Amino acid sequence: MEHYVASFLSYLADHKRLSAGTLECYRRDLEQFTLYMQERGLMEPGEMTGASVKLYFSALDKAGKAAATIARASVSLRAFFQYLQRERLTEQDLSLSVEAPKVDKAMPQTLTIDEMDLLLNLPDVSSAAGLRDKAMLELLYATGIRVSELIAIHVEDVDTSLRYVRCSSGKERIIPIGAVTAEWIQKYIADSRPVLGSSGDDGPGAPETPDAKGALFVNIRGEAISRQGFWKIVKKYGEKAGFDFAITPHTLRHSFAVHLLEGGADVKSVQEMLGHADMVTVQMYLSSKRSNLKSVYESFHPRAQVQIMHKETTIQQKGE
Repeated sequence: MEHYVASFLSYLADHKRLSAGTLECYRRDLEQFTLYMQERGLMEPGEMTGASVKLYFSALDKAGKAAATIARASVSLRAFFQYLQRERLTEQDLSLSVEAPKVDKAMPQTLTIDEMDLLLNLPDVSSAAGLRDKAMLELLYATGIRVSELIAIHVEDVDTSLRYVRCSSGKERIIPIGAVTAEWIQKYIADSRPVLGSSGDDGPGAPETPDAKGALFVNIRGEAISRQGFWKIVKKYGEKAGFDFAITPHTLRHSFAVHLLEGGADVKSVQEMLGHADMVTVQMYLSSKRSNLKSVYESFHPRAQVQIMHKETTIQQKGE
């Protein structure tokens, strides 16, 4: 059975372009399922039946597995069974035997616009690290991208004049950014990034100035900042802000989506910017009409509106 699982995972990686984290979830779910079946003498896909699949999920439930865990396993197995039938490795569609449990999703923690402004203004932009932190937080909130996507962005993936960022980790997409965010990223690239990693020490093993075409966000050693490193940065500023709840990078991602939707953006556009495969994850749908992403972003995202208001004030002052 293992080689069927390996073939399926290769298919997901090559054709679906799933992230490493998602592939690992599929692998873990399928390994547990395979072990269960092998312990019962079922070694080939054709030997499995709908009844044996239902017994597996019953065993998960009796073992006290959380509904969310069982729901994730059902998604993995349903996709696996559909792959087996498409490849004609089994005659019956075992995916029809998979019933996903109902999972009550808790509303994700989000920040208000005022709380987000407080958080974004905490980094000390007079220091190289502080300016980097400011640019990272601004970009994460401006785009709603995942941490894995943020740390995978290269300098050449960002265009501060046309104001967009290209995400190629996972589902590739182009996401617009506002003028405020573009200005902070431009300032970071010019003033902070060349300094990070450059200690002025020419001795053996001394850090080097970051590659101009390498990772956009780097640590004090000039290396691409890690997932754990960014989580620590967000946690630090969350504590500094005095919030009575712990915030994570996902808090900024959820806040991005909520603030756009509350401002009137359509769910389809928000779904595309977040990189979700379906609208259910973005919470219900209001419109299936595809909107121009840049106009949606500039119309509804708070950080884009700041620039618009600034321009209107400037025009009024000139008129006076």
